[in-house]
Amino acid sequence: MPEISLFYGIKVTMYYDDHNPPHFYAEYNGNKIIVDIIKGKVIKGGFPSKQLKLILAWTIIHQDELMQNWELSKDGKPLNRINPLI
Repeated sequence: MPEISLFYGIKVTMYYDDHNPPHFYAEYNGNKIIVDIIKGKVIKGGFPSKQLKLILAWTIIHQDELMQNWELSKDGKPLNRINPLI
């Protein structure tokens, strides 16, 4: 599962050829979530409030890049790094 971004201790990854809806995985301090890229909402899991706000803001900012990576993953191609939230 390639890491596509890392910021404020939040690791963002995406599986190759994963199921719909388009989503990614995030992990922070042992907490794990799955985030719907299009809706910008958590599908499964939980994060502390501050980190949840950060990852959801990052999702909206980088939605196009996340969807590009989703398409690359469907084709088994290398995924692009996405800038961290600063």
